[in-house]
Amino acid sequence: MKEIEEFKKEVTDNISKQAVNKELKEVAADFTASSIRSKYSYNFSWMGRPIIQYPQDMIAMQELIWEVKPDLIIETGIAHGGSLIYYASLLELIGKGEILGIDIDIREHNRKAIETHPMSHRIHMIQSSSTSTDILPGIRKQAEGKERVMVCLDSNHTHEHVLQELELYAPFVTVGSYLVVFDTIVEDLSPNLYNDRPWDIGNNPKTAVKEFLKGNDNFVVDETVDNKLLISVAPGGYLKRIK
Repeated sequence: MKEIEEFKKEVTDNISKQAVNKELKEVAADFTASSIRSKYSYNFSWMGRPIIQYPQDMIAMQELIWEVKPDLIIETGIAHGGSLIYYASLLELIGKGEILGIDIDIREHNRKAIETHPMSHRIHMIQSSSTSTDILPGIRKQAEGKERVMVCLDSNHTHEHVLQELELYAPFVTVGSYLVVFDTIVEDLSPNLYNDRPWDIGNNPKTAVKEFLKGNDNFVVDETVDNKLLISVAPGGYLKRIK
């Protein structure tokens, strides 16, 4: 319908304008930096489980999941399981698909809460380092025959670890789907902000993404997502597989 197409065009134009709106981008960057220091992302949950993500990124993930309609989503990093529950609930609405979560330490109280959740029938979990080659055969088996596969990386945020994850998990992503790398924002923040963690400026998911893309032209950064959100912990981390 004409009205729908006109609205879509208006949204597209608005996103393009945001991409060059210096004042708006500066305000968004200031908010992001300040809110990260205050642990803003810890304030939210989904269907009773802490999600530890920015609402903006979760809305973006909803849009991508609806667009791709994946048969399988692989996520490294489970924590409280909120994002597993979130993705599972979206697939429940779509009517198909399953989630595979991988974490080196699935704490017992979190495992129990995930396994007894109403969305648990779409969730499988593996306790292991995400970069262990021992688990790859099982993941390949689960991905085998799946028409559409999406991957989200959100575990250890050091350059070396994320680069290994990118190399191991990128092949699972199907053409037209996404490989989403969270916490690329670390590169854009003040140094030593994460003084209790091994990652920092120069050693983080964004530096890993940049190195990965130098040698892999199957993926491109979907800048439309960045320009739409402005407030995100994954700037430059929404990678679309184009071939």
